[in-house]
Amino acid sequence: MQDSSDFATIVFIGLAAFVIWRLYSVLGMRTGHERNPRDMMKPAQPSPESKVVPLPGLRPEQDEPQGPAPDRWKGFAEPGSPIEEGLDAIAAADGGFDARGFSEGAKSAYEMIVTAFASGDRRLLKDLLAKDVFEGFAAAIADREKRGETVSTTFVSIERAEIADARLNGRTAQVTLRFASKLITATRNAEGVIVDGAADKIVDVVDVWTFARETGSRDPNWKLVATEAGH
Repeated sequence: MQDSSDFATIVFIGLAAFVIWRLYSVLGMRTGHERNPRDMMKPAQPSPESKVVPLPGLRPEQDEPQGPAPDRWKGFAEPGSPIEEGLDAIAAADGGFDARGFSEGAKSAYEMIVTAFASGDRRLLKDLLAKDVFEGFAAAIADREKRGETVSTTFVSIERAEIADARLNGRTAQVTLRFASKLITATRNAEGVIVDGAADKIVDVVDVWTFARETGSRDPNWKLVATEAGH
């Protein structure tokens, strides 16, 4: 019995040694620098000392610096023209500037100013004109009233409203438009006789008007600062 017991003990010792050897060969010896099991779910971070050479074609994509769109003022200014440069300067100073919206607003203002001048509406003109321009319009209205004359003007259409110039003077944005319109206009004397124009004739009119506003102002409205007859 003693011999069989000793034999069994030797067998168990041998099996234990075999198991320990297998564990060692598979798991290796722990050194105290092993990664935490939780950390093994995280992507490995390169060490500061490692040098990584990116392969051609495998560089991370970077956003290329984008310049202004070449067609940003399409329909309003030719690329590379002084008008384009002026519009760029205005847009840089006033982020809300929109050439199309400005053009539509200018056409509405043009019609309102022409009809207000014809009817002698100083109050409306004062809101739409710069001070010196208003004074000129008001003086012309006063002279007409002294003569007893009246003017009737009917807009048929605005054929074109083209930007002829654009610039930023300090903080003042200025845009000049050339208006081509069709009007019916007649001036009558105190007796009602037509002394200028015709009540039944459409005439072509070209005006060159300049509008301006301070880019830093809270007032979004542009005012008429200069007028001249076009060709």
